[in-house]
Amino acid sequence: MALNYPQIDPVALQIGPLAIHWYGLTYLAAFGLFLLLAHLRLKHPPYSRMTGAAAWTRKDVEDMLFYGVLGTVVGGRIGYCLFYKPEYYLANPLQIFYIWQGGMSFHGGMLGVIASQWVFARMRAKSAWEVLDFVAPCVPTGLAAGRVGNFINGELWGRQADPSLPWAMIFPQSGSMIPRHPSQVYQFLLEGLLLFVILWLYARKERKRAEVSAVFLLGYGTFRFIAEYFREPDSHLGLLAFNMSMGQWLCVPMILGGAVLWAWAATRNDPASRPATR
Repeated sequence: MALNYPQIDPVALQIGPLAIHWYGLTYLAAFGLFLLLAHLRLKHPPYSRMTGAAAWTRKDVEDMLFYGVLGTVVGGRIGYCLFYKPEYYLANPLQIFYIWQGGMSFHGGMLGVIASQWVFARMRAKSAWEVLDFVAPCVPTGLAAGRVGNFINGELWGRQADPSLPWAMIFPQSGSMIPRHPSQVYQFLLEGLLLFVILWLYARKERKRAEVSAVFLLGYGTFRFIAEYFREPDSHLGLLAFNMSMGQWLCVPMILGGAVLWAWAATRNDPASRPATR
């Protein structure tokens, strides 16, 4: 028998007219985990041995998070509007700013974070790859936190599953009582925990510049592509060419870009850091 989705109140705490949602708390958890991991990342080479103007500090981490939050929110919202509902938002441009109604895209958020970290690197006179390689291993736990929020909200449910699957689940929010894959859990495990373990272990040793970023692109793109086979496509889009979802199509350039970036980095005699001072 399929499991029933445990109806969880999306509001964690209500104080008069003020409602604190679980989804908002998962965002806070994501940013808190980033801060924790980024401080630990300062102990990894090459960042741990940089001195002088090139040295990384806790203030760098805090400023990086500030820019990253802006990039996540702005990029995620614009990406959702452009990738998933361009006609609707072109006809209703003011609703682009109605972020409380929901609608965020990871791929848009990723582009926003890349842009924000490029700005941060320019302001700190650092290499953009140096910054992105620092950030990449600290991101997957935030993605995992976001998937917890999706599950609590009962959204982004999976495709129909065999009723004999022990963890098949019925999501009443889907408008049907058929057993489905809990795709939020799959994404939590793949794009969140597994990707974090791979990246964290890989980045503990000094790598050539851009190699850590390449592994992130390859890893996330591959795991998300796989998870999309179990996730219900957006109802207004359905499956696109070659029976692939929009999420899968957006992963294709990530995987290709990661492979090209890896090949480019591997052929360069360019370690992650130059001599210690600038």
